[in-house]
Amino acid sequence: MKKIGLIGGMSWESSLEYYRIINEKVHEQLGGFHSAKSVMESVDFAEIEKLQHQNEWNALSRKMVEAAQNLEKADADMVILCTNTMHLCSDAIQKNIHIPFLHIATATGEKIKEKKLDKVLLLGTQFTMEKDFYKDILHKDFGVEVIIPDKKDREIIHKIIYEELVHGKLFAESKEKYLKIIQKSIEKGAQGAILGCTEIPLLIKQKDVKIPVFDTTQIHAEKAVEWALKK
Repeated sequence: MKKIGLIGGMSWESSLEYYRIINEKVHEQLGGFHSAKSVMESVDFAEIEKLQHQNEWNALSRKMVEAAQNLEKADADMVILCTNTMHLCSDAIQKNIHIPFLHIATATGEKIKEKKLDKVLLLGTQFTMEKDFYKDILHKDFGVEVIIPDKKDREIIHKIIYEELVHGKLFAESKEKYLKIIQKSIEKGAQGAILGCTEIPLLIKQKDVKIPVFDTTQIHAEKAVEWALKK
């Protein structure tokens, strides 16, 4: 079994989910007393959130590179970044480590193509929805058209993530707002919905939505286990 290196803390609630899913999946695959070989480098999200909203992506990339290099020094065999938004720093990470980096959008794109979908909604922070780093991979590598909510709805989604979900607050009213936004996308032809923030699956489940939803936390964590157990 290879050792999985996780960059966590963004937020710790979703990092907790990664740890749980990875260990459950290893136990499911191997049985007995098995659990995952892993190491986590967890950052202070207050520092990250401040730099995000100051648009200081060079400084954020340096922090992510340092975290990834620390995992490499800790003998991790691969690195996963337990957040969607910070994959804006993925190029810098990949250029500065010598072990594989598993991109969350690539893992998600594979699942979308398994469902044979061509057009999906992307939900996430405003950074994830409005910048091209996520959409480009899905379009160029998988031929998937990505649509995003309108500006007002993007602001609602972003506000709920930063004011509620990253603090572990789950409100029925916020869930209803998300479901209305997803319904609007269905009317525009969306065949599936990417829960492109690792906190959103805490609020929205497949049973809540009539089109396929792609829980990026679950997909990414399970893909890491698949890689770690591959002979």
